[in-house]
Amino acid sequence: MDRTFRIALYARVSTVGKQQDPEMQLREMREYASRRGWIIVQEYVDRGVSGTKEKRPQLDAMMLATKQRRVDAVLVWKLDRFARSLKHLVNALAEFDALGVSFISLRDNLDLTTPSGRLMFQIIGAMAEFERSLIVERVKAGLHNPDRPGFSSKGNRLGRPRVIVPQAKIERLKLEGLSLRAIAKQIGVSKTTVVRALAA
Repeated sequence: MDRTFRIALYARVSTVGKQQDPEMQLREMREYASRRGWIIVQEYVDRGVSGTKEKRPQLDAMMLATKQRRVDAVLVWKLDRFARSLKHLVNALAEFDALGVSFISLRDNLDLTTPSGRLMFQIIGAMAEFERSLIVERVKAGLHNPDRPGFSSKGNRLGRPRVIVPQAKIERLKLEGLSLRAIAKQIGVSKTTVVRALAA
């Protein structure tokens, strides 16, 4: 591989302090890059940021660097330091692939610069697709109940819960001379619901 191969390192710790130090991650990645003869262009580190956070400043900056073609590869310590979820991982790897940027996860032995790593990417994508299919199947199964339309297979009513309307109270308030709007406000329902109750 070309010795001018440019890489970005990404590390993340969810807490700041002695318990978690990104330096350990970075040290291992630097040593790995040195053995491969790669040039480290930039080190991106998110400190005190949860892995489930939608926005991570340093991760976002690194993704921008890949889009601007400033790096040839991204090196992370472990997948859980990088990806929020399987879906996020697959989408990010697909984006890297489209940009011609390689991806390496050191501790997971995932290296998309190699044929076996690219095969693993295909497997991860298939797993994500399978997961999506299972979710769709579960949703459909939960909604399917031919014997009772409007109810799930577990007997739960679909849609918004019905509002219990105090019919007698509405009629009494109407007899007292309150307007439909005033009655609706006092009962805590819509004006349409009051009209329906009086019509019934």
